[in-house]
Amino acid sequence: MANRIKDTDYLVISARIKAMESTLLTRERMEQLLDARSGEEVQKILQDCGYPELDAADPEAMDAALAAAREATLSDLADGAPDPRYIDVFKLKYDYHNVKAILKAEAMDTDPGHMLMDMGRVPAAELREAMRSGELDNLPPFLASAVTEAKEVLQTTRDPQLCDIVLDRWSYKDMDAVAEATGSAFLHGYVQVQIDAANLRTLVRTLRMGKNEEFLRGVLFEGGEIAPDAVLAVSAARGGGLAELYAPTRFQATAESGARALQGGPLTEFEKLCDDVVGDYLAGALFVPFGEAPLVGYLAARETEYTNLRILLMGRGAGIDPDVIRSRLRASYV
Repeated sequence: MANRIKDTDYLVISARIKAMESTLLTRERMEQLLDARSGEEVQKILQDCGYPELDAADPEAMDAALAAAREATLSDLADGAPDPRYIDVFKLKYDYHNVKAILKAEAMDTDPGHMLMDMGRVPAAELREAMRSGELDNLPPFLASAVTEAKEVLQTTRDPQLCDIVLDRWSYKDMDAVAEATGSAFLHGYVQVQIDAANLRTLVRTLRMGKNEEFLRGVLFEGGEIAPDAVLAVSAARGGGLAELYAPTRFQATAESGARALQGGPLTEFEKLCDDVVGDYLAGALFVPFGEAPLVGYLAARETEYTNLRILLMGRGAGIDPDVIRSRLRASYV
């Protein structure tokens, strides 16, 4: 029987992460990027954070550079993580992205190559071949089940949106199972808060679209702090009780914003707050000297950083007012 991994086994990688945090894109650095008067000034700030040249005029190249940075981070930390499953939680979403791309390409009789991202647990070419041959035994069990069900749904309904919903549900199930298997309360909490954010976002979106609770039932995820049945009850009441349901949780302010969005308020602010709650949860990692929490927090902070960089650089390139860009940036823990 393998020895149980202890917090102290993370001493070395925790120390590395504390050093690596110095290159994160802090709020101060994002303000500097917003205020920069030239592209050269922007590149200097990004260079100090370890990024290559990122050109918003070429979004495809910029996305490729950000993907390469993401892949390098995951690969770097995978080498020092005592338990690789903490890295898997951040990699597995790319497996599900690739399944979506492959299935859609098959349906349209096109090549998915340009849409695949080789950052999952399973190499993209290997996953593609397994799906082509139907030999799924070597895939992670949840992923294999997801491929089987998604194929059936797509073949039966010809509805790519339903196929995506199936894969998203399996992705969260997979993430939750990996977190549970590690025994980490912090990692499990991270997955749980993401599920709650996704369900709250979906509730408000479906109500704004005029969809009923039966539609919502098919797109909610299990595993959050708020049970799907409680969310469905709010849907049945056409949004009544939304703020009250989330009042005892970390989503209190977000739900209040959601209630305003249902009355015609801005949806952008609400959706940003959903993401910010996840960032606030991760901020707890800053107060943990060693263990898995600093690793999880850092990886999640990098994911938020890649999103923010794209929003910021594309916004600057389009000449969007800095205050508008600022309002769209997601909260990080630095």
